[in-house]
Amino acid sequence: MFTNDTPIFTFRGPFGVPVEIGASILFLAFIFIQPLNGIYLDKVIYFLLIVVAIFLHEFGHAWGTIVQGHAVKRVMIYGGGGFCAGVRALPRAEEEFVVAMGPIVNLALWAICSLAFPFVQESSLYFAAKYVYWFANINFFLFCMNMIPVQPLDGGKLFYLTMRRWFDRAEAIKIAGFVGLVCAVLWIPAMITCFVVLGFLLLFMPSIKIHWQMFRGDVT
Repeated sequence: MFTNDTPIFTFRGPFGVPVEIGASILFLAFIFIQPLNGIYLDKVIYFLLIVVAIFLHEFGHAWGTIVQGHAVKRVMIYGGGGFCAGVRALPRAEEEFVVAMGPIVNLALWAICSLAFPFVQESSLYFAAKYVYWFANINFFLFCMNMIPVQPLDGGKLFYLTMRRWFDRAEAIKIAGFVGLVCAVLWIPAMITCFVVLGFLLLFMPSIKIHWQMFRGDVT
């Protein structure tokens, strides 16, 4: 969803990588920033923390690409998350490292913020403790979500690349397609449950069609 988004703002990020902000980020902002039933400033800060966490996740991928001597074409942040586009396809081992770096960044940020939270809470910056807590939770959620083995999430890519260690390309695609298909089907009741119980709506839905095609061997 939103992967063909129209950029509304572009700037140079770390390592000189072009960063594009997609128009659909405004839709995400609308969902999180509504001046009803809550403190407006806190909603703005929560939204910005989500964007920062996604930004750092994608630059985990970018760093993993650059440190191995390859160029990054662009990073995009949009309503459904973000992606990092390299200039060329990488060998499997190098691609594994690049893909893993995004979730690793989120996991590291969760650990750092979780350890820092009690110290911030007891310091003169106690007013920022809840923001540290929020940022920890946001990064932990992004890590867990990204490790789900569906395409195009990092978990789906890593699962496929892991299968390539033991199976040829065609068989690995079929196995990854089957696992992704199961997860994509279960995603629907999971989304409904999250919305009904938590009032939380995900702006991402894995494609059942694509995983079915992978499982059938129609994707090479």
